[in-house]
Amino acid sequence: MFPISTVAKRFGLSRSTLLYYDRLKLVRPTYRTAAGYRLYSTEDEARLKQICRFRETGLSLAAIKLLLEGDAPARSLVSDALHKRLTELNHEIAALRRQQQVVLNLLPRKGQDRLARAMTKAKWMALLHSLGLSDAEMIQWHVAFERQSPLAHQDFLESLGLPEMEILRIRNHSDPRKGNR
Repeated sequence: MFPISTVAKRFGLSRSTLLYYDRLKLVRPTYRTAAGYRLYSTEDEARLKQICRFRETGLSLAAIKLLLEGDAPARSLVSDALHKRLTELNHEIAALRRQQQVVLNLLPRKGQDRLARAMTKAKWMALLHSLGLSDAEMIQWHVAFERQSPLAHQDFLESLGLPEMEILRIRNHSDPRKGNR
């Protein structure tokens, strides 16, 4: 059995967070001392570990409670919730990339490279050319990227700040199913 302070420290949480989780019936200590102190079992810690992992994904406490106590088969419920969250994250990341591009376009060109953690098309092409890749080899690189991970290829092209029509052209040209090599 572990007291609340030990469990809180072990998981990097505050004592008040564990008390809050107890009130929400997310994780409740298995035992209490005669003086009313909470004592957590290894099973309680395992449940808290699950809660913390789900919190890292950005799921709400209400969603986590449903995942842990829902009537639907747990595996399917967890998978559906995580797929939904992944889709949300992809949309948020795309929106942040667009916002980053707007900010970069508003800043004076001088000094942008030091501030931005973004790769531009020009920087990317210069990097590949410095490695000795020809234009034909760069096309093959895109073909391989599209074949292995089409959605990641889309994300990468978006991260370069390319217009939608150029992304569509590159992906169509790179799609091995279309034979446009």
